[in-house]
Amino acid sequence: MDLYPWIVLVHIIAAFVFVLAHGVSAFVAFRIRGETDRTRIAALLDLSGGSLMTAFIALLVILVCGIWAAIAGGHFGGGKYWAWAALVVFLMTASLMTPLASGWLNRVRRAVGMPIQADRKAGRDPLPASDAELAAVLAAGRPDLVAAVGMVGLVVLVTLMRFKPF
Repeated sequence: MDLYPWIVLVHIIAAFVFVLAHGVSAFVAFRIRGETDRTRIAALLDLSGGSLMTAFIALLVILVCGIWAAIAGGHFGGGKYWAWAALVVFLMTASLMTPLASGWLNRVRRAVGMPIQADRKAGRDPLPASDAELAAVLAAGRPDLVAAVGMVGLVVLVTLMRFKPF
């Protein structure tokens, strides 16, 4: 039995699951910028945080199945470089998006008094920031930039996989 089409299918399904789960965080990032109610901000951040485990698992499945499919399909080597380019784009997109988005969202979490992972490990609860400090932290976010990086990365990846240009 040829596993290649099944590996590609799982890769594609994982990509849809990732976009669905990670889309929650994207919409939260845009929504909280205009929010002033700390309770609503905290609820939105909880919603975002709750979707991330699914997104991370899907991302891992995408990576593993993508590499497996490229190997099984003979897309690594032999003068074929699109799969290598896709892997580089995947890693670059993740490397850019993670600090841009999570750093800011963690600052917002702390500003509303929510502990982040480092706080939990240290056994401390952050003190909520003043309204002015919270407004400044919210205004500092760039969800538009993060979304642009993600969309460009996604378009390049889909283009490479669909057309296999080199």
